[in-house]
Amino acid sequence: MKGKLYLIPSPLGEYEPELVLPEPVLQKARELKVFVVEEVRTARRFLSKAGLKGQIEGLEFHTLNEHTAQQEVETMARLFENQDVGLISEAGLPAVADPGAALVALCHRNNIEVVPLVGPSSLMLALMASGLNGQSFAFRGYLPAKTDDRRSALKDIERESKQKNQSQLFIETPYRNDALFRDLLQFLQPGTKLTVAADITLPDAFIRTRTIAEWRRQPVTNGQPETTGPIGKRPCVFIILA
Repeated sequence: MKGKLYLIPSPLGEYEPELVLPEPVLQKARELKVFVVEEVRTARRFLSKAGLKGQIEGLEFHTLNEHTAQQEVETMARLFENQDVGLISEAGLPAVADPGAALVALCHRNNIEVVPLVGPSSLMLALMASGLNGQSFAFRGYLPAKTDDRRSALKDIERESKQKNQSQLFIETPYRNDALFRDLLQFLQPGTKLTVAADITLPDAFIRTRTIAEWRRQPVTNGQPETTGPIGKRPCVFIILA
């Protein structure tokens, strides 16, 4: 008999899981013995806090990250023989802006039931708190790393946002936050609205929506108003509405 794949959300930062995850989700995590995870150390720490402290050595972990070849993903179908499996991302919802989507796709190809569980999504939480268009929005993932390509992509995204009256969400590797933020302020139109949402659900969460013109007058450094503008190396969601 085939098992099921449970998509187990994890906290967006270092705090107790019960602050953001319902008890039934934590209970399911405690019941499973086999996990596919983005990073084993992070998953072990999360499961220990979720109630499995002292039992981690009895669990089975398989890594699925951006370096995992598709051929290796295909072999994971065997994990579902007579047992359920949990999928855990580094933070937030599995398979959303996350390599775990490859395992979900594998399950659908092999008629393995996929069960999504409730948990925090930095993307949806940022959109909820932005005050921008929640009726029409698009997630653009990571923008190009090369400077010229990134600036061109921002112009295209702003143009599409204006044409469709659509909120455009994107994220960046934390160490490139500052470069992206500077490009947003330099290359977008003054009237375009920009939401910066950093460290969502953490005690020092920072969520602000302003026009580009307003951001230029009062940028942020590590969530605090300053005279110059880097955000710092914090997990961050950016949203624009032209």
